[in-house]
Amino acid sequence: MPTVLITGANRGLGLEFVRQYCEAGWNVIATCRDPKTAGDLAALDQKYPSLNVHALDVADFGAIDRLAADLKGRPIDVLLNNAGIFGPKPLGDNDPRQTFGHMDYGIWAQVLRINTMAPMKMAEAFIDHIAASKQKKFVAISSIEGSIARAKGRIYAYKTSKTALNMVIKNLAMDLAPRGVITAAFCPGWVKTRMGGDTAPLEAPPSIAGIRRVVDELTPENSGRFWLYTGEINPY
Repeated sequence: MPTVLITGANRGLGLEFVRQYCEAGWNVIATCRDPKTAGDLAALDQKYPSLNVHALDVADFGAIDRLAADLKGRPIDVLLNNAGIFGPKPLGDNDPRQTFGHMDYGIWAQVLRINTMAPMKMAEAFIDHIAASKQKKFVAISSIEGSIARAKGRIYAYKTSKTALNMVIKNLAMDLAPRGVITAAFCPGWVKTRMGGDTAPLEAPPSIAGIRRVVDELTPENSGRFWLYTGEINPY
């Protein structure tokens, strides 16, 4: 059975990735900051013997190295970087700290560390695991908000973190090609999660099912692209 490693797996999109990959018969390595408080993930862990849950705060790069060492020798077919944060929300929460004139630069640094730098660190720490697998795929959940072509102002921390993530994925496609690794970034759509909110038009199951279909079909020829969950190509 192939193996997938999923970060940020305790709720929302990450939890749905875990559920669907388990149902499809994959070996699943699920990570979250505190498994003891992740009730829904714990329930899946009880249901599926092929699921292994590990504690991981992706902002702690030392912890990433330690997990990679703990999993040494275990091939990972798909490493799925799902963990991420939005930061203060100007709309809804009326928190302006990532808008012009009100930027909180500490928060900006935190968002960049989790959304952009952590996936890069995951790539460096787990490259041997990925390269040793059959599928050799490195995937990250991005957002259409990171598209420069569609920029509309505001939400600087989140948007720039996803733009930079897309650049990481594109560059990794070239740097890791000699080892046969395929990369991809995905916009999951506007999904009903804690981050997306209750007014989002899309439920998690079809979004994740769509991403999984595209991941299954990734080839070296389309490595580094920025996809919508439907299989369409997003503009950078």
